[in-house]
Amino acid sequence: MAAILPFRDINVHSSPSHYAFSSPSSPSSPTLVVDRPSGDLRLHDGKLLGSKRVSSIAGILGCIRLRLDKYIIVITKAQPMGRIKGHMIYKVISTEFLPLRERPLHDPDEDNYLSLLKNLLKTSPLYFSYAFDITNSFQRQAQADPTAPLWKRADDRFFWNRFIQTDLIDFRAGISSGYGHKHSLGQQPDMDPYILPVMYGMMEVKNTSIKGTSLTFILITRRSRHRAGTRYFSRGLDDNGNVSNFNETEQAVILNDHASGGLGGFAGNGTYQNGTITGQAGKEVQVLAYVQSRGSVPVYWAEVNTLHYTPKLEIRGVESAARAARLHFSEQLQLYGDNWLVNLVNQKGREKRVKEAYEQMVNILVSSTSEKIESDSVTSERFHTIDPDDGEQVFDRLHYVYFDFHNETKGLQWHRAKLLMQQLEGPVLKHGYFRSVDMPGDSGQVEVRRQQSAVVRTNCMDCLDRTNVVQSMLGRYMLSRMLTDVGILKEGESTEDDTAFEFLFRNMWADNADVVSKSYSGTGALKTDFTRTGKRTMAGMMQDLNNSITRYVRNNFADGPRQDAFDLFLGSYLPSDSGIGSSLLFVDRRPLFIQSVPYILAASIFFVLVGSFTRRAPDATVWPLRVLMILFFGVAIACLNFIWTHGTLYVNWPKLNTPPWATESFHDALAHLQKSPVTGPLVGRHERGKSDARLGYMEEGKKRIE
Repeated sequence: MAAILPFRDINVHSSPSHYAFSSPSSPSSPTLVVDRPSGDLRLHDGKLLGSKRVSSIAGILGCIRLRLDKYIIVITKAQPMGRIKGHMIYKVISTEFLPLRERPLHDPDEDNYLSLLKNLLKTSPLYFSYAFDITNSFQRQAQADPTAPLWKRADDRFFWNRFIQTDLIDFRAGISSGYGHKHSLGQQPDMDPYILPVMYGMMEVKNTSIKGTSLTFILITRRSRHRAGTRYFSRGLDDNGNVSNFNETEQAVILNDHASGGLGGFAGNGTYQNGTITGQAGKEVQVLAYVQSRGSVPVYWAEVNTLHYTPKLEIRGVESAARAARLHFSEQLQLYGDNWLVNLVNQKGREKRVKEAYEQMVNILVSSTSEKIESDSVTSERFHTIDPDDGEQVFDRLHYVYFDFHNETKGLQWHRAKLLMQQLEGPVLKHGYFRSVDMPGDSGQVEVRRQQSAVVRTNCMDCLDRTNVVQSMLGRYMLSRMLTDVGILKEGESTEDDTAFEFLFRNMWADNADVVSKSYSGTGALKTDFTRTGKRTMAGMMQDLNNSITRYVRNNFADGPRQDAFDLFLGSYLPSDSGIGSSLLFVDRRPLFIQSVPYILAASIFFVLVGSFTRRAPDATVWPLRVLMILFFGVAIACLNFIWTHGTLYVNWPKLNTPPWATESFHDALAHLQKSPVTGPLVGRHERGKSDARLGYMEEGKKRIE
C-alpha cells in the first residue's frame, strides 16, 4: 500500500460563504471546504459551484483564531532546496492570511497579533517536503511505517505548525477542533493530503564528491517547538521537561543516489525510491547518518535583562527541578539511547553557578556516581566527568563531561578544542552511527545495517557559539569515520585532505551555526570565521563585535515582540475575545514619567547638536545659548543615568506570556522608584497590568542565587 502524501498543487476558490481547496492533479479527491465565518470544515465530493478561483498555493500551513477572527494561513511560494533520495525539499518563501470574515473587523490587538505572526513567518527558516519526512532522522524513519500518512509519521517535537494544524487534524479524527466546534462525522482519511508538516531549522543538500567518489552531503537542524523562544526570555527547562533552544542536528551522506541531482520538477515518484534504479549497476543506495543535539542547561534558571550587557542571573534550587529534569532525560534516553552531556560553560565567574547547578542535577539523577577531574597548566579543571558506578538505573546512561572551552582555547589556541574530541573518541566510536541500504523495489523500506545507540548533547550558556564549534568538530570526525568504514578513505585519512570538500563542509556548518543563532539570539553566530576558515581573522573579530552589539540591542528592545510571536504561533498563548476595544494588551501602561524620560533624552541631545552645529552671527550673544546647551547636556546625562539605573523598566518585555521573574523584577524596580522622595511623587502608585499569575520558580521559599 502506497503512502498517502500531501497534495503538491492546491487551488483556492473563494466565495462570501466559504473557501474551497482542491488539487487539480487529483480531480477525484474531495474538496476541502471551510465555511465562512464559522470556520467549520467539511469535505465535498464533486465541483463546488458559486466560487471563484483566487490562487494556487503550495500548501496549507494551518488555521489560527485570534481576537476577532480566524485565519487560514497558506503557503503561496516555496523554493526548491535540493533532493534527498529523489524527493524535493522546499523552503517557505511567502505566506498569506485568508480571513474568514468577508469584511474584516479592526482592533488594535488584532492588528498587533497579525503583525507579529507575519513578521515571524517572514523571518523563519521553514522547510517541508511532499514525500520525505524531514522532521525525523534517517534512523527514526527506518523504524516508521512507510504506508502511514506523512503527518502521522512526523516527530511531534519538530512538527513546527502542529498547533495551527489542530483544526485539520481534529477534523481528520472526527473530534473537537479545539475552538469549541464539534465534529461527529467519524474518521476522515481524505483529509490526510491536506495536512502538511513543516519543520523550523536549517537544511542544506549538496551534491559533491570526496576523493573522486560522488555523494550527497546533507546537514539538517530541527528546532523543537516546545519551549521555543528568544535568548533571554527562554532559558532552562519547564515543568514538562522541555528545555529551551533544543535542536537536533543530523549530518548524513548518501552514496550512489543519482536521483538527488538537480532542482527541477517535483519529486516523490515511487521510482525514485528504488535503489536499483537510482544507483549505479551493482551498487546499493546507502545512507550514513550521525545525530547530535543541543539544549539549555536542564535546571530552573533565568537571566533578567536590566539593560546592562550582562543580565542578572537567577537560579532556583536544583532539587526543585529534579522531577522536570527526569522527564527531560527520560525522553532523551528513550529517543537516542545513552546521553553524553558535554558542558562548555565557564568554570569561573557568573557562569560557574550554572555549571555547578548542572553537575548537581546530574549527581541527583545518576544513582551512584564516581567523579574524575583532570587538570593541566592551562586550567585547574580541564575535564570533569561524572559516570555511574553501575548500570542498574535508567539514568545511569547519562555521562557528564565538562570542558572549559574558553580557558582551553584562550589566546586563539583553537586546536586545543580537539582535546575534547580525544575525550569523546571512545564513546562515539562505541555507539556508532546509522547506516542503511535501500531495499529493492519501490516500497521505500530500508535494510538497517547499523544503528546509532547514543547521542552527544552539547551546551554552553546560549547553546550557540561554543556549541557550534564543538558540534562541527565532532561532525568532521564522524564523517571521516563513516567514509573510512565504507572504503572511500583509507585508515588515517580525513575529509580535511580533500580541499574542495573541506571548503564545502566548513561553510555548511557555519551556515548552520548562523541559522540556529539567528533563530534564538537574533544575529548570526560568533566565531564562524574559525568554522569557515579554520582560523580566527580580524574580519571575523569585527563581525563578532558587530553581532555582539546587535544582540545587545535586539535582546533588550526587540525580543519581547519576537517571543510574543512564538507564543502566539505555537499555542502557548490563546487570544481571548473578551473586553474587545477596552482591555488592550499592547498598550504601554508604565507611568507617564517613565515613558517620557527617553523622549526628554532625545530632545536634549537634539538641542545640544543643533546648538553645536548651527551658524551664529559674529555679533550674536553666545552665553545664553551656551548656558542652555550646558543645561540640556546635564538633562541628557541625568536621563541616561536614570535609564541605565532603572533598566528593567525600559526592557521591551513579552506582553502575552510575561515571564514571572520579569514581572517581579519590574515591580521591584517600580516600588524602589515610588519610595524615592524625588521620583516617588512623579511615579505615584501605579501597577502595570498587575498579574495574578503564580510566580513559577521564583516563589517564596525557593533558593535563588543572584
